[in-house]
Amino acid sequence: KKPKLLGLKDQSFEASKYGAGTESLFFEKVRKALRSAEAYENFLRCLVIFNQEVISRAELVQLVSPFLGKFPELFTWFKNFLGYKESTHIEPFPKERATEGIAMEIDYASCKRLGSSYRALPKSYQQPKCTGRTPLCKEVLNDTWVSFPSWSEDSTFVSSKKTQYEEHIYRCEDERFELDVVLETNLATIRVLETIQKKLSRLSAEEQAKFRLDNTLGGTSEVIHRKALQRIYADKAADIIDGLKKNPSVAVPIVLKRLKMKEEEWREAQRGFNKIWREQNEKYYLKSLDHQGINYKQNDTKLLRSKSLLNEIESIYDERQEQASEDNSSVPVGPHMTLTYEDKQILDDAAGLIIHHVKRQTGIQKEDKYKIKQIMYHFIPDLLFAQRGVLSDVEEEEEEMDIDEATGIAKKHNGVGNSVPKAKLLFSNTAAQKLKGLDEVYNLFYVNNNWYIFLRLHQILCSRLLRIYSQAERQIEEENREREWEQEVLGIKREKSDSPAIQLRLKEPMETEVGEYYSAFLDMVRNLLDGNLDSSQYEDNLRDMFTIHAFIAFTMDKLIQSIVRQLQHIVSDEICVQVTDLYLSESNIGATGSLLATQASRALIEAAYQRKAEQIMSDENCFKLMFIQSRGQVQLTIELLDTEEENSDDPVEAERWSDYVERYVNSDSTSPELREHLAQKPVFLPRNLRRIRKCQRGREQQEKEGKEGNSKKSMENLESLDKLECKFKLNSYKMVYVIKSEDYMYRRTALLRAQQSHERVSKRLHQRFQAWVDKWTKEYVTHDMAAETNKWLMGEGLEGLVPCSTACESETLHFVNINKYRVKYGTIFKTP
Repeated sequence: KKPKLLGLKDQSFEASKYGAGTESLFFEKVRKALRSAEAYENFLRCLVIFNQEVISRAELVQLVSPFLGKFPELFTWFKNFLGYKESTHIEPFPKERATEGIAMEIDYASCKRLGSSYRALPKSYQQPKCTGRTPLCKEVLNDTWVSFPSWSEDSTFVSSKKTQYEEHIYRCEDERFELDVVLETNLATIRVLETIQKKLSRLSAEEQAKFRLDNTLGGTSEVIHRKALQRIYADKAADIIDGLKKNPSVAVPIVLKRLKMKEEEWREAQRGFNKIWREQNEKYYLKSLDHQGINYKQNDTKLLRSKSLLNEIESIYDERQEQASEDNSSVPVGPHMTLTYEDKQILDDAAGLIIHHVKRQTGIQKEDKYKIKQIMYHFIPDLLFAQRGVLSDVEEEEEEMDIDEATGIAKKHNGVGNSVPKAKLLFSNTAAQKLKGLDEVYNLFYVNNNWYIFLRLHQILCSRLLRIYSQAERQIEEENREREWEQEVLGIKREKSDSPAIQLRLKEPMETEVGEYYSAFLDMVRNLLDGNLDSSQYEDNLRDMFTIHAFIAFTMDKLIQSIVRQLQHIVSDEICVQVTDLYLSESNIGATGSLLATQASRALIEAAYQRKAEQIMSDENCFKLMFIQSRGQVQLTIELLDTEEENSDDPVEAERWSDYVERYVNSDSTSPELREHLAQKPVFLPRNLRRIRKCQRGREQQEKEGKEGNSKKSMENLESLDKLECKFKLNSYKMVYVIKSEDYMYRRTALLRAQQSHERVSKRLHQRFQAWVDKWTKEYVTHDMAAETNKWLMGEGLEGLVPCSTACESETLHFVNINKYRVKYGTIFKTP
């Protein structure tokens, strides 16, 4: 089955719609003559490949001859329309192609080269004929060099697609250009005909009757004036042009009057269009420059979701694990993410916007609102080594309460009567607060998912506010620099609100001064959060102030709303509250950070803090956050800790697991495989085996002698508690003991008997050690070596030593006699 050529019928429809009357009539006759839709489509295929310069004119005639050969009139009209001469069809195809101009097959790679994008046409190339060329045209126009761009496969350049706002600007410019071309063409024709009219006025009647115009109608171009007349007279243009050439004395005044009427009409239309174009340009100009703002809101909203933030760090964690497994190395330890707080001053603005939105949330209780204020004004600045904010004790009445006029009872927005008492100060005295003015310090905080998401969003908010603030400062500097230049160079002193764009009416004057842009931006965000400002108007105002740099603030309301949702979880969720309380309790013992130089000394208490945090967050991710202040800059490092337990749902694995646990609990049941393995390669120390066997033999001997009564009596004086618990990780069989579960056993009078036997045990152990020393000395140390060692120890008979005297004193320590040696130096040396 032949593939259908897409758009063939549409092309014929377009040709009949926009083509001349005779051409559309020709296609209609061909359609009816061929009778078959398939044949008509094949005929159109031939025209398409000719337009694509795949075949030559002669080849096209040969291709369509089977279709139109039976209809001589249509075939003759087609060949005349195509400009085909019968004498050329005998020539071979290569020669026909060689005369086709641009369609000529030229190997540009072998042609003379100019730069990387131009090639020279070969001398054998036959230039197409061009009428109306002047000597100046021949001198300046290019007939040799052809654009032949070379593309590299390694090039990373990608042409950007025009946005819808750019399309509006381009369309306005195209329409303006087309109208200018029409007006200028019409005006040029008017000037030519006015010149002809003046010339005719100076001629006599007989000379006027003999006066004729050529194809240029008295001008220099055959095309310009012909198009101007065709635009006005349409189908009658040929008759008008013929009348101008044959009888100009009669036709010129009439045509000139008509042209001037159209000139006035089109000039009036241009003034109306200019207003429309100016409005469109003012409306879309800044939007057309903002390429990033088009899709920024949609993409940024996805990035700010909790799931996206968690997936981001989890993907980094997985990549690190996979890289370690591929390299057969241990997983590197360290932060997965590092964020920077460049300016602490911006924390106040961020906290102000967040608290502004929190106050207007009716779904948050008053006590929770107060806790959120403490987090934003006290806790976060402490973590970031910044100055605490002012925490007001009384909420504003107009924001928190409504007064019922009938009863006079204060009611909260959420419908709960009577004010809830304030929560106590949660962060009145923390260790982090004392590190505010120091450098090379850190704060340690183990958090769960909600805390992690909140701090990520808070850092994003601070960074975006700082970018807007920096842009506002740059614009102030540029404004001052431009004003100083105008005053020094041009001698012009203009007002702050009197810019050249406003003077040229290209821009509407703004109510806000450049120096107040940042404060105005914060007010707009508050109004947007309150619903007093439309989002589209908010974006337009931002573009007016910050131009193409405004897009990062388009989603400011969504960002603050996400932060408030996380804060609500932090103050109300049980796990989040436990995370905060754990930090405060560990802060009292110095486990939450201090000087970087002394971090190693706190390794144990910080590890204990981590274990407690992992126990609290056993059902979710545990993150290790470190706020590090170094050289005046604060960095936040985030590490996702490995607290997952590998579990398997495979029934075979589950069965193996059950067997393993059963064998572990029951010490008497040992698998034959294990017995065979241990018999081949024991993993126990022989001395331990001997002791165990000795104990077993002693126990068996006691049972034979019937001393069960004594053992029962001894068990009566024994206290024991069996509450030790452990968990196993499936697949790895790793055993983990549960915190705060333990076993203990205590025998009454054991401490008394230990005190009584302490002397005997100590002497026995010393005798065993002394016997081993004496044996080794007798074997390896001679009498002379012992004498020399004793002299060296007493400082006798050796040269080069500092003058001193050594005294030997005997003492008894732990029931054993020991010698203590004391050295006394001369007066210039001190006794150590």
